[in-house]
Amino acid sequence: MVIDRLARLLDTQVTGVVDLGSGHEWTLHRATLADGREVFVKASAGREGLFAAEAAGLRWLGEPAGDHAAGGSGLVPPVLAVDARTLVLPWLDSGPPTPAAAERFGRELAALHLSGAPAYGAEWPGFIARLPLDNTRGDSWPDWYAERRIEPFLRLAAGHLEVADVRLVEQVIARIRELAGPAEPPSRVHGDLWSGNVLWSGGRARLTDPAAHGGHRETDLAMLELFGAPELDRIIAAYDEVAPLAEGRRTRVALHQLHPLLVHVALFGGSYRSAVRAAARAALRA
Repeated sequence: MVIDRLARLLDTQVTGVVDLGSGHEWTLHRATLADGREVFVKASAGREGLFAAEAAGLRWLGEPAGDHAAGGSGLVPPVLAVDARTLVLPWLDSGPPTPAAAERFGRELAALHLSGAPAYGAEWPGFIARLPLDNTRGDSWPDWYAERRIEPFLRLAAGHLEVADVRLVEQVIARIRELAGPAEPPSRVHGDLWSGNVLWSGGRARLTDPAAHGGHRETDLAMLELFGAPELDRIIAAYDEVAPLAEGRRTRVALHQLHPLLVHVALFGGSYRSAVRAAARAALRA
């Protein structure tokens, strides 16, 4: 049971657990500990490496600002405990995204990206939702993005796409170097930064559920745009003040959205087929 596993992991009594539903292959819970603290718990049957990857990503994203050493008051919440079947984080009450919080988020995200990464990819095997990510490191972002993100997920999604859609994505892969824009050093990116993975709490943004890796900073910004993050214009403007974006970023949004859209086709089927087609066409037009 979740209570027993949580008590062993935290070495404390658990006085109550509220079930919050489920997502992909795990269940979600809010637990109260004997000392009055509340924690957020993800529990699963134990898919190999899933929670280890999430914990590694959270810790890595929190390193530059010392978020974990500071008790979890920063952009990234600390990992309180993790094993193959359980991930425990602090409970964070959610609130509305204010203009001031959005501007702060933009500045903090820029600082996170500027902290850099040693290469594209990561030291640990990754996941996005329940799907494995190949984080083998590389030195060229266009090649890495094509080989480690677009190609594998095109194969996973191909059964839900029309032949013409597959051909369009293959054209993007063939032209990736000319479509990728100016070269940039690897950034420390969240990797799955859609609006649902940004929790607004205590007058600021907090990042959850990462697919963290060394990547291209425009990927995180394109993900925020994909499903409409609130106060997006303020976030981008504040970001650009700290870390000015390369010329032509707007023309590359579709390229960076192509991978997550293929992920959605692989997870949810053909309902995202037209979005993949539109993104591939827009990337090629750029």
